[in-house]
Amino acid sequence: MNAQFKKGALELCVLSKLVRDDRYGYELTDEISKKMEISTGTLYLVLKRLKDDDLVETYLRESESGPARKYYHLTDEGRKYQQELKEEWREFVSAVADIVE
Repeated sequence: MNAQFKKGALELCVLSKLVRDDRYGYELTDEISKKMEISTGTLYLVLKRLKDDDLVETYLRESESGPARKYYHLTDEGRKYQQELKEEWREFVSAVADIVE
């Protein structure tokens, strides 16, 4: 898959996974990697930017199989932004489809 396509869509993918449930970083990487190849480093850069923009917040949760994990949770602003981004994405995909068809 084209790296530039992934770069533009990764933020929306992360936000959309977090709409459904709080997740920790490796879990997000694993789930998104089932559909597209991404590196853990790239994902953590996206998560850091989302946290810096107050779209996600973090908390620690004890793990049965090791140290506590940092979970990511969408803020109300993050949920609103995900909806806006999803609508923009749909419009973009539709416009591109119209052009290339």
